Amino acid sequence: MQAMDVQAIMSPIDDGTLANLEQQYASGLTSCELIDVCGSHGIQLSEATLRKYVQLGLLPRSVRVGRKGKHKGSLGLYPARAIRQLVRIKEMMAKSYTIEEIRRDFLFMRTDIEQLEETLGCIFQALTKVLKQRRQDTSTVVVVREVNQARKQSRELVTQLSSIESRLTTRASVAPVSVGFARASAS
Repeated sequence: MQAMDVQAIMSPIDDGTLANLEQQYASGLTSCELIDVCGSHGIQLSEATLRKYVQLGLLPRSVRVGRKGKHKGSLGLYPARAIRQLVRIKEMMAKSYTIEEIRRDFLFMRTDIEQLEETLGCIFQALTKVLKQRRQDTSTVVVVREVNQARKQSRELVTQLSSIESRLTTRASVAPVSVGFARASAS
């Protein structure tokens, strides 16, 4: 199937729809839910392809979550951001990029940025908890201000890194030869 045919079949998922899906599935999606969401937007995805993308590091691994009740076992949940990553992978494949090119040239930074964002979230959550416990301490007013400033800076950093990564991806998808040349000449 030609690249144009694949794109014509895929329903474009705009950022607003992606944001809504990520909010709807904030606690995660099972592999079946992920496949169904993709299918409902015209994106073909099989269980085998999903496993392959995870094994190749294109998608995050599922997290095992226990279910309440006796003998219910656990459930594997993928983070909601996996939807956005799948859309990007499929769009790049529709532009005739190979899995290896996508892995090497495009998604090298996305996972790191998402991990940074998650880690910063955990740090600020822990700081907020400690500050709540020390409310009576007069020195916490200054620390609260510093934490709020650091939180704002961390959001700006993640936004800026995402923007840079997005521009590199866009530039690379428009002119993959020149990006490869720039990378080779920079070595």
